[in-house]
Amino acid sequence: MAYRVKKSALDPGTYYFSGNEAVAEGAIAAGCRYYGGYPITPSSEIMERVAIRLAEVGGVFMQMEDEIASICSVIGAVWAGAKAMTATSGPGFSLMQEGIGYAAFTETPLVVVDIQRAGPGTGQATRVASGDLMQAKWGSHGDYQGIALSPWSVQEMYDFTVEAFNLAEHYRVPVFLMGEEAIGHLRERIEVREKVKIFERKKQRGAPPFGVKREDGIPPMPAFGEGEKLLVTGSTHNEFGVRKTDDPQAHARLVARINNKILNHRDKIIQTESYYAEDAEVVVVSYGFTARSSLFAVNQLRDAGKKVGLLRLKTIWPFADRIVQALGGVKKLFVPEMNRGQVGGEVMKYAHGEVIPYHQTDGEVIHPHALIAKLRSLL
Repeated sequence: MAYRVKKSALDPGTYYFSGNEAVAEGAIAAGCRYYGGYPITPSSEIMERVAIRLAEVGGVFMQMEDEIASICSVIGAVWAGAKAMTATSGPGFSLMQEGIGYAAFTETPLVVVDIQRAGPGTGQATRVASGDLMQAKWGSHGDYQGIALSPWSVQEMYDFTVEAFNLAEHYRVPVFLMGEEAIGHLRERIEVREKVKIFERKKQRGAPPFGVKREDGIPPMPAFGEGEKLLVTGSTHNEFGVRKTDDPQAHARLVARINNKILNHRDKIIQTESYYAEDAEVVVVSYGFTARSSLFAVNQLRDAGKKVGLLRLKTIWPFADRIVQALGGVKKLFVPEMNRGQVGGEVMKYAHGEVIPYHQTDGEVIHPHALIAKLRSLL
């Protein structure tokens, strides 16, 4: 493995950050040295802090003319050898999708932070939602896999940003941090440890950068200027990047490998945590900020003697299908979301029990008391 431990970019201790500020610090800690972005509410504080911090650590910040240029500049920076990222919200995320598909097909490791707001369209620029999760999976055309993480605290905005860079570098794939306005603007204490574990890019002189016989299916990644005669194309290509647009076998091999290198390792990638699920008659399946309300509601009901539990999804993509299937003895699964049922539909695919969705799309967070009332009716 290519993990190494390095000194944290911040002095160890307790800090009082917003979620967006924590993302910026997590990126610096993970080794991000390029940011290309365009300001958009409610993610703009990430760009503002990164602009200052990259100058302090010898990195490069560029405000681009739009989100299309932002994602393309990030791709270029990665192939120049940098760890790189951008941040945005719904409308900007939409504009980035062609570049994200290019990054997936060229196996370009990068991080996109999406601080979700109420949509569709311009929607409510300052209000909260969780409506971009399917876009993180299916936003670009064709068959590919990304990784999407869902933090529920400012601490996780820091920790998951580090993890996003590690996953991107490990699997050579775009990774999405799917925050929400409520987390981005929430302020909490976080702990910064003295050391941080980071994954360094794999390199191997003369090795094909787009195909390996290794079992994990993850090629080493050279950079331009290292003498590897790189060809990087969004068209179908062989293991050395040579275009093979009329070769059905080359296309089938490439598409299968870029999918399987994630799907075959999903048990290592997927993170969840469970509360009181062992004896639960109803399990709440939740993620992001809504999982905070869900845990409060579950704790209140447990104190009242009700058999209710919580499954929190830290990873949205790949989806925790096997973990949901393992809840086979649970009669009902309750899925509250700040959208019209994007994760609820996935739960329905794999659950054995009845799935009850709960939707809220008014630009407000889901209050614990609303969940308590609904859960009481289910119990």
